[in-house]
Amino acid sequence: MNPAERESLLKNLAESRDRLVSTVRSLSPEQRHYRPAPDRWSFADIVEHLTSVESLILGMVQKSLEAPADSSKQCAMDDRALLTDVAGRITRFKAPEMLAPTGKFEDEELLPAFESARQRTCDFAQATGGDLRRHFAPHPVFGELDCYQWLMLLAAHCDRHRVQGEEVKAGAGFPRAAQTGAFA
Repeated sequence: MNPAERESLLKNLAESRDRLVSTVRSLSPEQRHYRPAPDRWSFADIVEHLTSVESLILGMVQKSLEAPADSSKQCAMDDRALLTDVAGRITRFKAPEMLAPTGKFEDEELLPAFESARQRTCDFAQATGGDLRRHFAPHPVFGELDCYQWLMLLAAHCDRHRVQGEEVKAGAGFPRAAQTGAFA
């Protein structure tokens, strides 16, 4: 990862975190847990999912860097196409069962858990000297991605689900008159 890539990665991670946190902090507990249908996710579900994915991907990237670099592999998509697809919700797919929300966090734990996971990612991205562009792991939908793309995917994934939450918020049944229950 060159200095410009590191700067872009850290900027995208910080900005996507800030957009999500700002949106979720403004919601009341009723709004955070509102589901427009039994099979749709609430904001609380979204934050739990993002936290789980963040930890899983960071661990996978760290493990990938333990193996020798592989110059024979190529990314299935270029960076811009991947980020546009993920953040823009172009390709839709159901989360694997192991990453589906289960309600494991209490309300007051939601954002701190996400922010802690994101901070670990940012700390790693800031400090790593690993050649993220020569270590790869397959994505089940997008194909072979290098480790830099996997980290960029975390920012785009955060935005993807924030937009999903905004769609829930815009729905006719979303609780509108509730008092906000801002997180500390």
